[in-house]
Amino acid sequence: MSKAIVIHQTGDPTVMQWENFDPGEPCPGEVRLRQEAVGLNFIDIYHRTGLYPLPALPAVPGLEGAGVVESVGTGVSEFKPGDRVAYAGVPPGAYAQERCIPAHRLVKLPDGINTRQAAGMMLRGMTARYLLVGCYPVKAGSRILVHAAAGGVGTLLCQWGRHLGAEVIGTVGSVEKAELAKQNGCQHPILYAETDFVAAVKEITDGQGVDVVYDGVGQATFMQSLDCLRPMGTMVSFGQSSGAIAPLDVGLLSAKGSLFLTRPSLMAYTAKRDDLLAHARDLFDVVTAGAVKIAIGQTYPLEAAAQAHQDLESRKTTGSTVLIP
Repeated sequence: MSKAIVIHQTGDPTVMQWENFDPGEPCPGEVRLRQEAVGLNFIDIYHRTGLYPLPALPAVPGLEGAGVVESVGTGVSEFKPGDRVAYAGVPPGAYAQERCIPAHRLVKLPDGINTRQAAGMMLRGMTARYLLVGCYPVKAGSRILVHAAAGGVGTLLCQWGRHLGAEVIGTVGSVEKAELAKQNGCQHPILYAETDFVAAVKEITDGQGVDVVYDGVGQATFMQSLDCLRPMGTMVSFGQSSGAIAPLDVGLLSAKGSLFLTRPSLMAYTAKRDDLLAHARDLFDVVTAGAVKIAIGQTYPLEAAAQAHQDLESRKTTGSTVLIP
């Protein structure tokens, strides 16, 4: 029998148990998938801790993976056994050797992208796409600030932003991560532990501020990020790895320059099938063209998911992390 990581209660990484798991046969509209790689993301931690509740417990967490179609349910015509596919987003259930998933959430992989690459890029890559295109239309000459510029989403934002012609500023936690961010297109890495990043951004932009801030850190950076924006700039809060953001008096947005604030999600931006395919197509295009390179910083056996969570929470990882079933 195949196995999966199962959560019976929320809590620290020890609540994840490696158990026998039978996904069953695909229901109408579903595909049964043999997974070759699973992506690790901060939202998995939020699900494990209960910050973002899973639909029900016990549950198999995980929102990203790639593998090979084993069988299809009735009504599925877009996929067939043997197809290489990938996905990112709901429903959860990725931390498994085999799983069933609605066919409309899958995309076929082009020949030039392997399943480990796909598992390390689908959620982050499509996130980067909606951040750079949907939340704010980054173009040549745009100035952007990327927090955690050496992280999984950050490295992709830096590369893709530079590809679009933006001036990329990023915050990082160490000299090593600053070098990594530079290698991925960040022209101005800022060591936030040693430097006031607001002052640094103002110096880099000659006092003008940036057009958009991409903040997946949350509590530790949110308020200062607002001060990095030009008038009528856009604050994109898409995560909270440092903790939840305190309630905000929206009048502050007016006082700081008629700012725009959005809290987007990949699920909303890819809810429609056409939008999902557009996000995946654009991601595959920049990766196959070499404009965006997918760095798998580390891999773990799927059964060692608890250690992977600990390392991600401790900021010991760089780039993407992939779990191997």
